[in-house]
Amino acid sequence: MTIGLIILAALSSTFLMQRKIYDVQEQIVEMVQTARAAMDMMTREIRMAGYDPTGAGFDGITYNADQLQIDADINDDGNIINADESYDTNEHIVYKYYDATDPDYPYQIKRKTGGGYFQPFAENIQSFTFVYLKADGVTEVTTSADNNKIRQIKITIKARTSKADSDYTDPTYVDHYRRYTLTSVITPRNLGL
Repeated sequence: MTIGLIILAALSSTFLMQRKIYDVQEQIVEMVQTARAAMDMMTREIRMAGYDPTGAGFDGITYNADQLQIDADINDDGNIINADESYDTNEHIVYKYYDATDPDYPYQIKRKTGGGYFQPFAENIQSFTFVYLKADGVTEVTTSADNNKIRQIKITIKARTSKADSDYTDPTYVDHYRRYTLTSVITPRNLGL
């Protein structure tokens, strides 16, 4: 009976250890997938910025330090704003980051299309930054007066696991969340034409 209890204790310990490893790996995969999915969708929408088949004349990307705004005439009707001054669906897209100081939506990127409200887009995001670049890919655009000079956007998304791992300590943040950083420089196809 003693040998049986020893074997049972060893099996239980192994099972619990394997379960913890599985949970950590699941958290990491979810974190990476969240960052990649967010970056992929943003990339597709940013590449369409400035699409203006009728020559209506609008800025495809509007400089804003707090949120990323993208405009494109997807339905080819010659405008992105309707007669009632509402935006056409999916022709005016805005991404905004809500950090830890926001009590309702901490660590989220939210997305708004057309005239709707901000909706959750990516959760468990440690940081979301974007830099507007000129055609040389180095010089930053820093004012809305230079909207027509924006040719690229450098986006950085830093995701974190949704749960803390007591066996891990992040050396930068000195907490127990794992993080994954993804950076991309995106060139819209329709700007500067």
